[in-house]
Amino acid sequence: MASPPFIHTFADFTDVPGAQLRDTSLVTGLLIAAASAAGFTAHVAPVVRALPDDGVAALFTLEGCHMTVHTFPQRGVLLLDVLASSAHADAQRAVDVFARRIGARPRTAQHSRG
Repeated sequence: MASPPFIHTFADFTDVPGAQLRDTSLVTGLLIAAASAAGFTAHVAPVVRALPDDGVAALFTLEGCHMTVHTFPQRGVLLLDVLASSAHADAQRAVDVFARRIGARPRTAQHSRG
């Protein structure tokens, strides 16, 4: 049986300081560093927005994949989503960048897609 074309990685970070979760510049830098560490190719900058409820939403479209971030400062939560081709499924490196920089250990899961 052939391997699935995509691997979807989810990482839930808890107990993250609210100031980090409100910082759009930090989230932008994390996305760029994480994509680079995972070997993804970017053609545009991430789209990162501060939300009215105090959180941040971000989308980084990459060649053949994407990364998204949603933050919830009132709960101390950052949710990271990485969709990558299984031929290039090194999403754990992206997760590791977030873990090192925000100082939190994630709960992760992976699902085959397609």
